[in-house]
Amino acid sequence: VGPVGDFGWSYMHDIGRRVVEELFKDWLETTYVESVSEAQLSEVIDNLVSQGYNVIFTTSFEFMDKTIEAGKRYPNVMFFHCSGYKRRANVGTYFADLYQVYYLNGLMAGALTKTGKIGYVAAFTTPEVVRHINAFAIGAKEVGEQLGKNITVYVIQIGAWYAPDKAKRAAETLIERYGVDVIAFTEDSTAIIEYAQKLYEETGKQVYVFSHYSPGYVYGPDVVVSGQLVRWEVLYADILAKIKAGIYTPYNLDNVDYWYLLNTGAVDLGCHIYDNGTVMLVNPKFKPMLEQVKVKDKLTGETVSAYELVMRRYREMKESFMLTPLQETATTHVYENIAKISINYGTKENPLPKDYYIAGIFDPFTGPLTGYSIEPGKYGEKVTIPEGVRLSHDDLWTMQWFVDGVVFLSGGG
Repeated sequence: VGPVGDFGWSYMHDIGRRVVEELFKDWLETTYVESVSEAQLSEVIDNLVSQGYNVIFTTSFEFMDKTIEAGKRYPNVMFFHCSGYKRRANVGTYFADLYQVYYLNGLMAGALTKTGKIGYVAAFTTPEVVRHINAFAIGAKEVGEQLGKNITVYVIQIGAWYAPDKAKRAAETLIERYGVDVIAFTEDSTAIIEYAQKLYEETGKQVYVFSHYSPGYVYGPDVVVSGQLVRWEVLYADILAKIKAGIYTPYNLDNVDYWYLLNTGAVDLGCHIYDNGTVMLVNPKFKPMLEQVKVKDKLTGETVSAYELVMRRYREMKESFMLTPLQETATTHVYENIAKISINYGTKENPLPKDYYIAGIFDPFTGPLTGYSIEPGKYGEKVTIPEGVRLSHDDLWTMQWFVDGVVFLSGGG
């Protein structure tokens, strides 16, 4: 992963660390080690433990196995691994996922594109990135195809989480060779935003961009439409407070898995945070354009502006029901994002079941959806999600297929 100054993944994790350090300053001492490779991780952990640190967060998917190994070496130290799925008594997992926000970004992309050709620069094709690409494509197709646009999302994988030069070259390729006029990305720098802003200033060419993980508006005020924001401090504060209270110990983290979405406050739509803490959900420059585009809300059948559709979906997902991680540990089954339960309003002899909705009625990954597998040995096999079927946590966590309309160009096609 990149340095804390990458203005992306590591930057926002470090902001979270700084917030909880101030919040819990009476009893909490923190430090960080940046730009750590997988090969260096064990040595870094050994060094931190030798200094007396007893809670260690590892913030890259590639660190999963070595975090588990460290948990075995140091059974009295608590570890929390970000984006992984392996746990043990003293190793929990946590993640703030952005797929819902990528869907919202996709709705805007579908409204704004003139060519129907949209680009995505991906660090890798891990399940996390794949579900973000898919959510973005689902949103773009939902709006774009209503407007008669043949939406295609071209994906270039650059093979690095932090590689500004590679990210810029990938953006250039997408624009010059494939004619895209919208770009989203998973790469932890501002390179793509700055490139698109410079292109606009020097040539007048408009390429719409969605910033990634941290506020990107200031780097491209003429090109950044919106983006995804993450507030890791929400997770860090919850975890550390429960450690302080004795709720989490080195002996009971086996089932502690944070999966924080829009409804937790750890994830948000937006591209800028004002000095007073409020968020610019959408760049004001592009709001009138989105308001002019009229589409149908597939849930209600109403005709609304693209902007109103984005805000509706934003509210629906942000206000949906959730179980907290502590509540999840009290369940006897793996918790899924259940949309409804059935309540019997009659008697045992004469049941009168009715559905009672406990979660938002909308999720981007609800069928019908079709696509193709990118799993080794199954590449190209058709994937079908029937109408009304809503993908579970595990389905999303292991996603290795692209929705139709996504064209994978690998390293540049």
